Amino acid sequence: MLRLPGLIDPHVHMREPGATHKEDWGTGTRAALAGGFTLVLAMPNTSPPVTDAATLEMALERAAASAHCDYAHFLGGGAENTTVAASLAPRCAGLKLYLDQTYGPLRLENMLLWKEHLQRWPKDWPVAAHAEGRSLAAVILVAALVGRPVHLCHVSTREEILIIRAAKEHGLPVTCEVTPHHLFLSTEDLPRLPGGRGEVRPRLASPADRQALWDNLEVIDCFASDHAPHTLAEKDSSNPPPGFPGLETSLPLLLTAVSEGRLGMEDVIARCVTNPRRIFRLPEQPDTWVEVDPDTRYEIRAEAMFSRCSWTPFEGMPVRGRVRRVVLRGQEAFRDGVVSAVPGWGRNVRAV
Repeated sequence: MLRLPGLIDPHVHMREPGATHKEDWGTGTRAALAGGFTLVLAMPNTSPPVTDAATLEMALERAAASAHCDYAHFLGGGAENTTVAASLAPRCAGLKLYLDQTYGPLRLENMLLWKEHLQRWPKDWPVAAHAEGRSLAAVILVAALVGRPVHLCHVSTREEILIIRAAKEHGLPVTCEVTPHHLFLSTEDLPRLPGGRGEVRPRLASPADRQALWDNLEVIDCFASDHAPHTLAEKDSSNPPPGFPGLETSLPLLLTAVSEGRLGMEDVIARCVTNPRRIFRLPEQPDTWVEVDPDTRYEIRAEAMFSRCSWTPFEGMPVRGRVRRVVLRGQEAFRDGVVSAVPGWGRNVRAV
């Protein structure tokens, strides 16, 4: 049995409030524990979006009542909340700026608003940006102009990772994350993902883009699932929303890459524990660990998962490595397919 620190997923969507038929804090954090994650950072594009003190408090109250693992919550940057948002920084996982179209209403098209948010948000607290292609290059520039770090979410293409490499080589305080679905899937997988099951933002990229991520692994600071659950009925509809579930498939995929020699365990720990903790200023979780059987071989099946959405783009994929036991703050939280942590056992790591 292999013992790992409790893993951190810095990018998840719990869908509560507003869309609990897809996921809620209970089902989502049970999925997190089953995947080996003991701390998750939730995104603000809920309904209503989390953009002020009232909506933040509502989201945190729901998490406090239902979460099985530890958590913090992002605040969304909007057109009208630059001052209010900055005042809430210590209570949040960070500020999330949506600079390209995704699920939800928070897209910011005006670069002067980007600049205002980046200037006002305290420099000691993290800012994460959904930025693709030219928007990614633009937000790196704007962040450099105001002299603050920025974290770039779900990088997916060769041009993006090479621009980030160049920014880092020039000493700019830029960090980034990559999702397992962009590391392990590409446009070649779309034929086996019918209808809207291949819809995700950023979109699945070409095999060459995927290889560029692997070739520039040292540029990638974090692995993040971007767990974005929607029901199968929604994905198969005429207007499918973008997003894949990922909390329960991330670690098996990464452990499979370790078994194949594509990653080292030190790479997984750095990008799923050490770097997220540093970038997002997260506290240590005492007496917390994950026990993994690295040799178990099996196929990913949605029917065995805790996520309410009940499907996965990795259905039937052979993997190696299964989470057997999770201990969170000295209490057994998961063992062999059973979540034993009670609702509300999870703590808000930004609570003061």
